Amino acid sequence: MHGLINRGIQRFVTDSYGAAKWRAVTRSAGLDFTDFEAMWIYDDAVTPAVLAAVCDVLDRPYEELMEDIGTFLVSHAKVEALRRLLRFGGVTFIDFLHSLDDLPDRARLAVPDLELPRLELMERSAEEYSLRCYGEHAGWGYLFMGVLRAMADDYGVLAYLDHKGSEGGCEIVEITLLETQFASDKGFDLGARSA
Repeated sequence: MHGLINRGIQRFVTDSYGAAKWRAVTRSAGLDFTDFEAMWIYDDAVTPAVLAAVCDVLDRPYEELMEDIGTFLVSHAKVEALRRLLRFGGVTFIDFLHSLDDLPDRARLAVPDLELPRLELMERSAEEYSLRCYGEHAGWGYLFMGVLRAMADDYGVLAYLDHKGSEGGCEIVEITLLETQFASDKGFDLGARSA
């Protein structure tokens, strides 16, 4: 698994729960190091072991943890780059939803060896959508629920999200748009801000 994914899990734990909890996670997962290198490729068994350790150390259900990680990756100030990448998907939340099919390819433009699950959006009506997440590891659907929840908030949209389980090798997330102008859009500036 790509180091960016593992590094994202590390950032979530350290920024949300502290460095001591992260050290406990690395011990529980049997790692002989405490920091993931963002551009390295790790054995595929490492990520599930780390996620299981996070669930154990934080006493959190796996599904909730994955959704919280997805929300963190988009909404936390220290990981602004992912939000910016996602906002390139469109001016409106509906545009963004329709761009999800291309997200794995756009991510590979930035990081060539980053493998995200294949995503497929199905439009049932102007307000109802279904996102299918085809990933090798369980939990991608919950992670994208967190991403979608944070992005809906970013666009000022009130949306109801429901994980419908797995079917035919994919996880299904139902998306219902309740109000497309619920709050102010947080905005997106093409140019990066300097601190």
